[in-house]
Amino acid sequence: MKFLAWLLAVSLCPAPPLHAQTLPDLGDSSQSVLSLQQERQLGESIMRQIRASPQYLEDPEVTDYIGALGYRLVAQSPNAEQRFEFFVVDDPSINAFALPGGFIGTHTGLITTAHSESELAAVLGHEIAHVTQRHIARLFQQQKQAGMASLAALALAILAARSSPDLASAAMAGAQYATIQTQLNFTRDNEREADRIGVQILDRAGFDPGAMPIFLERMQRAYRVYETNAPSYMRTHPLTYERIADVQSRVATLNYRQVPDGLDFLFVRTRLQVLAGTPRDSIQRFEHILAEKKTVHEASARYGLVMALLQAKAIDRALPESQRLDKEAPNNPMARALVARVLLAAGQRNEAFALYEESIKSYPGRRGLIYDYAGALLEARRAQDALNLVVRAQQLLPPDYRLYQLEARAHEALGERLQQHRAQAEAYLLRGSVPAAIEQLQIGLRSGDGDYFELSSAEARLKELRALDSAARRRN
Repeated sequence: MKFLAWLLAVSLCPAPPLHAQTLPDLGDSSQSVLSLQQERQLGESIMRQIRASPQYLEDPEVTDYIGALGYRLVAQSPNAEQRFEFFVVDDPSINAFALPGGFIGTHTGLITTAHSESELAAVLGHEIAHVTQRHIARLFQQQKQAGMASLAALALAILAARSSPDLASAAMAGAQYATIQTQLNFTRDNEREADRIGVQILDRAGFDPGAMPIFLERMQRAYRVYETNAPSYMRTHPLTYERIADVQSRVATLNYRQVPDGLDFLFVRTRLQVLAGTPRDSIQRFEHILAEKKTVHEASARYGLVMALLQAKAIDRALPESQRLDKEAPNNPMARALVARVLLAAGQRNEAFALYEESIKSYPGRRGLIYDYAGALLEARRAQDALNLVVRAQQLLPPDYRLYQLEARAHEALGERLQQHRAQAEAYLLRGSVPAAIEQLQIGLRSGDGDYFELSSAEARLKELRALDSAARRRN
């Protein structure tokens, strides 16, 4: 089922052939079927359901990293002004996928099994190319409006595949049966184009473009065992020797580049490994690695040890190890956030707050620092300081339900009930529950709180959400 889910994901972002020298002129044909605004609206609709899934990974450090890597690649893409949002799905399978509107998902399994940061960047560059080349719009142009329900169903099937294989099979059959051969034929060219543009993005962003064919070869070997069990229409998925050879030929024209892995990549991979295991096993593993002194990534192993010790509430041991980590990875935001958490757990609040303040000045958009510091400020009864921090972060970051929840807690502590319920409404909306968001706004408007402008704004927002809810009910 993981293989089927991977195939579903690629068919979602269905890429002229690799040898073409110029990009195709999409002209008005793609725009006439699905505009950029319509793509974004469809993507938002799908994302509300994905964010409500337990598989949607909310770890701020992982989210920050995948977003930073994604935007580094987007900056070198053919259409850098396109809106993007990167997120992570908690699933051990090797997978990444693009949704309408520039939403790109990555499975935790891809991050932990990538042999290098360039390999991970290669996959993301490929998905970014699907978006910038408007492959989804072209799929719609070919299939007309019949494609919308298919795309939405396929997106949800990605998540259904892990929790319910039977449900995923039904979703696949219902979404693709009528047009599957057309989609597969269309996807072959799209995949080759996404490979070609992805290699360009990878090279321009300073990564090793040779990582793409290496990753494709390894993926082909890994999934070959599933071919006999896959449905016949899935066996023609275009992960072929020809496709890999095309990428190898293109990479051969570029200068060889050896690129060391970034520290954040190593930390994130270690973090996911700790989250997937038990604290006891992780402590033993990383203590053994550090004792052997055979790793060139000592800071990464130290990060894993400190994180596991903190999970195990072994604060006396975590504190000196965190001090070593701070020396091995000076000024690294992930290391700083972990050190500050250890200081808080050790009761050293002033030292932790000073570290948060210093770190956020250098990294004002890092969620790991912001969530923790805002929460600690609320615990210290410094609600206004917490609110100020959250509002600044909201101006820098894409809509974030956890920031809205922190905002709601701060308004509650300050006795600002209308603003509390309004922030909570936005949090519910981002989690996919429009009715709950409407209810929160109604409670806020009945609270007898807020000035004229705040009340007018809340009433206008309530009207928008009611219209959104009515439209959803009509579709269902």
